[in-house]
Amino acid sequence: MSLSAPGLMLILALSLFVTARPAEAQQEPKVYRVGFLSPGFPRPDHDPPVDAFRQGLRDLGYVEGHNLVITYRGAEGQEERLPALAAELVGLPVEVIVAVSPAATRAAQHATTSIPIVMIAGDPVGAGFVASLAHPGGNITGLSLNMMELPGKRLELLKETVPQSTRVAVLANPAFPFYKLYLNNLTVAAHALGLSLSVVEVHSAAELDPAFAALSREGADVLMVLADPALMDNLLGRVADLAATHRLPAMYHWKMYVEAGGLMSYGPSLPDTHRRVATYVDKILKGAKPADLPVEQPTRFELVINLKTAQALGLTIPPSILLQANEVIR
Repeated sequence: MSLSAPGLMLILALSLFVTARPAEAQQEPKVYRVGFLSPGFPRPDHDPPVDAFRQGLRDLGYVEGHNLVITYRGAEGQEERLPALAAELVGLPVEVIVAVSPAATRAAQHATTSIPIVMIAGDPVGAGFVASLAHPGGNITGLSLNMMELPGKRLELLKETVPQSTRVAVLANPAFPFYKLYLNNLTVAAHALGLSLSVVEVHSAAELDPAFAALSREGADVLMVLADPALMDNLLGRVADLAATHRLPAMYHWKMYVEAGGLMSYGPSLPDTHRRVATYVDKILKGAKPADLPVEQPTRFELVINLKTAQALGLTIPPSILLQANEVIR
């Protein structure tokens, strides 16, 4: 039986449709699901470190809404909520959990021993998150911010900026995991610089105003703020405003404090750190095991100075400090 031309065309079209279906199915992208666990307020559209993490993933070929879904959970400064939030991410489930503080890492560690965790933590070996930096050995890897020499370096920079200072005050949350270690480091550095040191502890936002009043009564010349993700980092604008109100030149850990009106900061670049986290996530999604990925330490540090704040304080920043600055906000 012979087929007419239209019949042949119909058969050919049907065969092309049938053979095309498997090819189309193969082109459907795999959707990766990543959990992001923070002790604070992760703001995907208004948080430079979080945006750096997202940009890092985009640079590696991930497109949110296409082949990537990021689920954010933040404890809003209440670290006791982290275990429940970590359990939520495990229950979704997600393929990787990014934990951006020691407390978040601890909560994720308790929630799962199978889902890979990429951390940003202080002392991951001392905290029991990994066996060693070179060989993590479990389901956790990432970056360590254990830089115990940094508090002393910050104090040196502050003293050089305000050379006439004799009394340094420290504002700190004693619940911060590295509070005692940082304080010991500062005590040694203050003694070497000929500075007397006093500490004012704050446990909540309500204690900030009384704390600054106490700093003024004690006659502090300069201020060191021991930032922590559970409290200070969520109140950075308020802390910077109070330091300005009490006319205290202050040194902070992170650039975001200076952007909020603080005088100066020195520490690892948080956006750079979060971009590095994206590379860990990528490797794990492509099959690497956390146990085989060495923990990194920061390699990029930045000194940031706010000249507008310096002028408001009647402070002239020495040229030697300005020459060291990575960024000057004018």
